[in-house]
Formats: sequence, structure tokens, C-alpha cells
Amino acid sequence: MMHSFENLPDKDFLIKKLMETIPKLQKRFQSEDDEEQVWLIQNCSNPVIIDFLKESTVMMLHVIDAIGQLEPVNGTSISKQFGIPKGSVSKITRRLVQQKIIGTEFLLDNKKEILFHTTPLGKEIFDLHQALHKQMGIGINRFLQRYDTNELLFLIKGLEDTLEASWVNSEFVPAKSEEESSIHIKEHPGSTEGEEMNDIVDMLKQLDTRSLKKAKLILKDVFFTSFDE
Repeated sequence: MMHSFENLPDKDFLIKKLMETIPKLQKRFQSEDDEEQVWLIQNCSNPVIIDFLKESTVMMLHVIDAIGQLEPVNGTSISKQFGIPKGSVSKITRRLVQQKIIGTEFLLDNKKEILFHTTPLGKEIFDLHQALHKQMGIGINRFLQRYDTNELLFLIKGLEDTLEASWVNSEFVPAKSEEESSIHIKEHPGSTEGEEMNDIVDMLKQLDTRSLKKAKLILKDVFFTSFDE
């Protein structure tokens, strides 16, 4: 699907419309968190886990997911690799230990460093969350298939620029170079730039569920408020 760029409104109007969409997108993401919780509960047969899911937060599930992927792992590694504040990791892991969802262990040569691992109950929650990731991956892939190669490249470029931008300090917003000021919709066959663009699209199609989930977290951190504990 290729949108027509003829007879579009002026740039200031389009920017205004885009800015009006951001709060709506925030609400949509918040609504999706509720959808995820409903899916997890509907696809779980363990009443203990269902009770936990009803009271859990998105951040708690992310911590369980991080521990399940990296176990045994310390709090610093969870914070660094998943972008979760250290204070949140400490509070959540203490709570999860009390609920017997994760356990602790120590290194033989360092009794001060606490490592976390999932308990059988935690492993069941982790597997359920991974199943959700797989389901989301299918949905995201299906959604992105509606866009053609050039539209996907534009989305990638916009998101990459957003990661480097600051809405408060405009001097940190990446400026377009003269070369980037016009978007080349088509490249000459066999050109190096065209080949690189195709490589980017191929990489996007190969993103696994974990990477897609990380992308979603980054978008939330950049555009929206931080997760509550």
C-alpha cells in the first residue's frame, strides 16, 4: 500500500495533527496493557497464577520475564539490559521472593551479591508471558505487512531519529542534513543505497518477539510516562 503525497495539507497542519495523535496513542498503549492481562488470565488454568495476574503490574511481569531469560541474574543486569530502574527492580524482586515466584542464590566467592531465579511457579508465569509475546509478534507482523518497503523505511528512520531527540531542548533534536531533506522513494536498481534499504527491511521482518517487546518498551519510555510499579 502506497499513500499518495499529492494535495496534502501544509506541513504545520500535519505536525499539529501528529501531535494531537500522541496522547491518543498513549491511551491506546495503556488499553493494550489491559488486553494483555485479560489474555494471560484467559490462557491460564492455574488459580494461584490467575490471582497473581489480577494483582500484578506490567513492570512486575517484565521483571519476571527478565529473570526467566537471564537466570541466574542480579538486579544490576536486569536494570541495565531491560531499562528498568534499579529501585523498581529491588522493590519488585523483594515482593516476588515473598510470593515465592522467584528465589535467590549467591555466588560461591561472593556472598553479598544476590542472584535471582524463577521458582516452578515463576517459570509457569514466564512461559505464559512468552506465549503472549509470540501472540503479539504474530499480530505486529500482520499489522506491519500493510505497509510497503518505502513506508517501513520511513517509519524506521522516524523512530531512530526520535530516540535521539529531545522535545524540551530543541538543540538536541537531530537536524536533517541537506541530503536527507528530500526522501527518495525509489533507488536505481543495484545501487548500494537501495541494497542497504532492502537489508533494513529484511532485518525488520526477522525481529523476534523479544525484540519487538523491547521496541514497545522504548517507545513508551520515549513518548509516554514511566511505568508504575
